[in-house]
Amino acid sequence: MPKPDIRQTARTLAENIDASAANATPEALGADVLRVEIVDSMQPLEAEWRALETDNLASIHQSFDWCATWVEVYRNPLAIIRGSIGERTVFILPLEIVRSNMVRRAQFIGAQGSNINTGLFAVEFLESVGHLAAFHQEQITRALKGKVDVLLLQNVPFEWRGHQSPLASLPSIENQNHAFQLPFLDSFETTLKQVNAKRRRKKYRQQTRMLDEKGGYDHLIASTSQDRHRLLQLFFDLKAERFKTAGLPDVFQSPETRNFLQGLTGLRNDDGAYVALEIHALQLKGMHQGHIPAVAAVSRKGDHIICQFAAIDETLVPETSPGELLFWLMIEHFHHQGIALFDFGIGDQTYKRSWCPVETVQHDVILPISALGRVAALAQRSLTHTKAAIKANRQVYGFVQRLRARTARRAAPDDAERD
Repeated sequence: MPKPDIRQTARTLAENIDASAANATPEALGADVLRVEIVDSMQPLEAEWRALETDNLASIHQSFDWCATWVEVYRNPLAIIRGSIGERTVFILPLEIVRSNMVRRAQFIGAQGSNINTGLFAVEFLESVGHLAAFHQEQITRALKGKVDVLLLQNVPFEWRGHQSPLASLPSIENQNHAFQLPFLDSFETTLKQVNAKRRRKKYRQQTRMLDEKGGYDHLIASTSQDRHRLLQLFFDLKAERFKTAGLPDVFQSPETRNFLQGLTGLRNDDGAYVALEIHALQLKGMHQGHIPAVAAVSRKGDHIICQFAAIDETLVPETSPGELLFWLMIEHFHHQGIALFDFGIGDQTYKRSWCPVETVQHDVILPISALGRVAALAQRSLTHTKAAIKANRQVYGFVQRLRARTARRAAPDDAERD
């Protein structure tokens, strides 16, 4: 039996499904109509999953190897949404089920540590349909019924690299955090002109001169498992000290978090176009021989680099702004490797704004599945609105941060979620 023409079928769906199929069952619509099902294991979808993740639109956080590493460590039950037309998988939403306050929540695998979530969509589906219609929403709701109370897909950019996300048609709210990116142009100099090249070059010359006077420095990129482990442990130590000084809980201290990040460091393909976690460091020479004042980790998928974390040792050469220098070195390094976008991730911080001419709004999709889920959805919307309002008021936000620090010092919890 010949495979269906995906593009033609998709066009037909886009034209007719909302009007004529809203109350129909999938069986009544025929074999070539988009169908939605829930799969509770990654392995049956591996081949289709890897095929969908190859384009530059899909986030590395939804790649098969990234998700498999998370699932191996955390072992939450899965509720992977597969959308298909005929025998062809046209989208995958890799979800896990997390229970919190008696509410069962379906969320992207590893959502608590991801900077951007896109889901996985076939190019022809994006070009021909481009959205999930009301009927598809009903299919997703029916498929998840009895398994979860609410579908919560966070940090989804509805406009991403010239395309609209099909998830934009689902109920949503703007996330309180934005993401920041530096597009790479035809030359390093042209790229720098987006962020005041003259000032940046002057700062770079000052930094290198001060460090040369102390003996110089090297830009390290961990290339062996031993180096990756050493630099990752250094990051954990630096962050622990930073959180302790600020009176905040250490979000990297749990064994699961550390095992997950350690597992990512070994994931890469032969041509370097997929690197789950690559660790960079600034290492001093001369009077501070071997000491590392700044460390950062990035992920690469295709032409997209995303910074996952960074830390500095404030006791070493703080006058040289070693963290900022390390970002310069990384950006310069990747500019010669076919990269189109250097992504600093979510969170509004001064150093990100100083590097990034692009600010990306992200959204949270919130779809209630049960009666309890409707209550949870209202609470989630209210919480996000409150956080956004607080962050929009610098005076109030500063007070909340100080209050959290005092509370954390008293309570000393084991973990904390990113706000």
